[in-house]
Amino acid sequence: MAEGRSNGSKVRLTLARVVWLLCALCASVLAVAALLIAVDAERTNPLVELVLDLADSVDLGVFDLDNPIKRFTGENGGKTTALFNYGIGAVVYLIVGRILDRLVRP
Repeated sequence: MAEGRSNGSKVRLTLARVVWLLCALCASVLAVAALLIAVDAERTNPLVELVLDLADSVDLGVFDLDNPIKRFTGENGGKTTALFNYGIGAVVYLIVGRILDRLVRP
């Protein structure tokens, strides 16, 4: 019986780690995408294009740059909008990931 609990604990621990890893990965993608936008990276570069496409996939539509939480205007409005929205998205992923990790972990 104790072995069953041990196996269940191992499964929950592994699941918690996977959830945290996925959330941290999504946060990293958003952070790198914001950085690439801020430094005016060449958008035709395949790697830059991949990161921006991934960021568009993980922004959940909430932190989307086409319909952002907050849109900034002015000379650097696009960069500031990306930094603000993707930055908040990254922080949210980290917070939610840590909460889920604590809930799932035995």
